[in-house]
Amino acid sequence: MNQPYHIESTLTSDEAEIEALLDRTFGISRRTKTSYRLREGNRPVEGLSLVIREAPLGIVGTVSFWPLRIGARGAPALLLGPLAVHPERQNLGIGLALMKEGLARARAMGHGLVILVGDEPYYARAGFSRLPAGLLTMPGPTDPHRFLHVELVPGALKGVEGIVLPPHRFVSGSAPLAEPHGADRQKQGAEAQ
Repeated sequence: MNQPYHIESTLTSDEAEIEALLDRTFGISRRTKTSYRLREGNRPVEGLSLVIREAPLGIVGTVSFWPLRIGARGAPALLLGPLAVHPERQNLGIGLALMKEGLARARAMGHGLVILVGDEPYYARAGFSRLPAGLLTMPGPTDPHRFLHVELVPGALKGVEGIVLPPHRFVSGSAPLAEPHGADRQKQGAEAQ
């Protein structure tokens, strides 16, 4: 990172500009990815949605962290993402600065485990590494080589296993809520007939 960046908390008024940046960076097909199933009906953790602004472009970088529950015990974790940097400002350390600031804030708030789906060489610069095979399951297809984690508290991953869900879909011991996106509605419809 060549220069320090002024990182700010996201404002409600930033939503449209952030969505436009995400569309520009990843395309509108981004909404079909499995990690988006974990954001549907969920809210980012307050204080962990961050942006960097630069004139004249406006928001040139953004990241959010989302609450999760894992496995039958509902172990808490965070989902990092999406992390996006304006195409004209990439490779300047903006994404890394946002990640490091977000992880530092999450640690200060008492969070212990963060997961994401992304390129390991990029995210390794912020401490992420590949999850052990088969330990966690996403609610849809996920390349296991891109399923990463970082422990903000040493040992936070110990004893954590099972399906990853947003808090509103987690019910202890409830298999129907733990099925991949859409499958729970199809099953409920079949049972109602």
